[in-house]
Amino acid sequence: MLSRKRGNRRRSEAGERWQLPPLPWRRIGAVAGALAVVAALGGAALALLNQPIEQIRVEGRFQHLSALEVEKTVRGQLHGAGLVSVPLDDVRRALRLLPWVASATVQRSWPRALVVTVTEQQAVARWNDTDLVNAHGELFAGASRFVPPELPQLSGPPGTAADVVARYLAVQGRIVESGARLTALRLDARGAWELQLDNGVVVRFGRRQVDERFTRFLVVALRMACQRAADIAYLDMRYSNGFAVGWRGAAGRANNESHATEGNANG
Repeated sequence: MLSRKRGNRRRSEAGERWQLPPLPWRRIGAVAGALAVVAALGGAALALLNQPIEQIRVEGRFQHLSALEVEKTVRGQLHGAGLVSVPLDDVRRALRLLPWVASATVQRSWPRALVVTVTEQQAVARWNDTDLVNAHGELFAGASRFVPPELPQLSGPPGTAADVVARYLAVQGRIVESGARLTALRLDARGAWELQLDNGVVVRFGRRQVDERFTRFLVVALRMACQRAADIAYLDMRYSNGFAVGWRGAAGRANNESHATEGNANG
């Protein structure tokens, strides 16, 4: 009898140890209800804010683009989306694909508008046969009908655009001051430089001591290239202390001389 009571007591104690604690069901229900209300209110607010887009305001100074073209591109990315659900990243990417677009921002403007701000590329030159290039050496494709004909022609191997643009910007101001204009600057696959002026004179710099040769051209030979352009076919700056002149026609026969003070052409 005593052992049976002890067994019942052990089973009773075991049952008490594994019994789940009572849960505050009322509190849980109240929290769940509150969350449901918040979710419903959030959904209602989202639906209220996600109004149809009725206006697209385009901002920016345009020379090669038009506000109508920008707006058309934006509307092509909406696909019926509202002001909240509109995929802003997709709209920005589509705008960046337009010729002459350097950067674009797209912002929501409640209740039913998008504000689009576009910055145009500033081309400093044509690059090789297909592209344009800005002052940072960044290539972009400009619509051919908008390419200014006065832009110089720069060229070079892939990956050299920034170096060629930097060289162009460093010399073009001095050339303009002398009354001429640089129309072409070329860097070939061997690393040799050559430029051409609008008066037809070609100037060869080679691959070595390029900075010194450009400086010598600007200080010593540029004036001659401008004053006697009708007689000069090319200037060769690949000499240690001077330069050589390639004369045209009759001037070549009359001027059988070289302006290289010493040494031979050196790369």
